[in-house]
Amino acid sequence: VYIWDMDETLILLKSLLNGTYAASFNGSKDVQKGIEIGKRWENHILQVCDEFFFYEQIENYNQPFLDVLREYDDGKDLSDYDFSKDGFDDPNKRKLAYRHRVIAQKYAQGLHSMLNQEMIKLWDNLYESTDAYTDKWLSSARNFLEMQNLNVLVTSGSLIPSLVKCLLFRLDDLIVYSSWEVGKLQCFSWIKERFPGVQFCVIGDGMEECEAAQMMKWPFIRIDPRPHRFPGLTMKMVSHYLDVIY
Repeated sequence: VYIWDMDETLILLKSLLNGTYAASFNGSKDVQKGIEIGKRWENHILQVCDEFFFYEQIENYNQPFLDVLREYDDGKDLSDYDFSKDGFDDPNKRKLAYRHRVIAQKYAQGLHSMLNQEMIKLWDNLYESTDAYTDKWLSSARNFLEMQNLNVLVTSGSLIPSLVKCLLFRLDDLIVYSSWEVGKLQCFSWIKERFPGVQFCVIGDGMEECEAAQMMKWPFIRIDPRPHRFPGLTMKMVSHYLDVIY
C-alpha cells in the first residue's frame, strides 16, 4: 500500500501561490505566472466545494475520512431530501452522515457528472497549463499512481477540499484521510488496520509524515523540487527504499 501526502507531493498549490516552487528554479520560472495559476486553482476548488459538496454547511465539522459516520446513517432515501431545510447542526450526526453519503457518491462519480461543458473546458485548460509550467509534475504523479495496486492519501488539510482537489487534479476516487485534528500517525494506524498483512511505503514532502513513517517502521520517500521530484521518481527508486526496510 502506497500512502501519499497530497499537497506539494501529488499536486502543487501552496508553492505556486507563495512563489517557492518557481524560486527553486533560480529564475528560469516566471514566479507571477505560478501565482496566477495557483489563484485560479483556489477559485475552482472553492466553487466546487460550495456548489456540490455542502462545504458552507459542514466546513466546521471536519471528519478524518468519508465513512467515519456510517453507523449514524439509517439508509434513508435522499433523492427528494432538502438539505437546505433540514435544520442541520453540529450535534446531529445523522444529518452529517447523510451529507457524507451524498459526497461519497459524487466523489465516486467524478466531476464530469457535475460540471457543464464550459467548466470542464476551463478545468482541462488549467490542468494542462499547470502541467506544462511544472514540467509535467501533475501527469507524472498521476501516471505513477496508476502503476500501483493500491494508493491511499493522507492530507493535513480538511477532508472536503482535499476530495475536491483529488477530483480537480485528476486523482479520481482515491481513499483519503484527513489528519487535520488527529495527526498523521493516527491515520497511518487506521490504514494499517484497514489493510492487514501488507507492506507500506510513505511518500511525502513534510516532517510529520516522515516521523510517523519512522514510528511505524515504514520506508519514507521525500518529494521536493530537487532531487526527488515528479517526474524524477521511478519504480527503481521506490524498490530500493522498500528493499532497505523489508
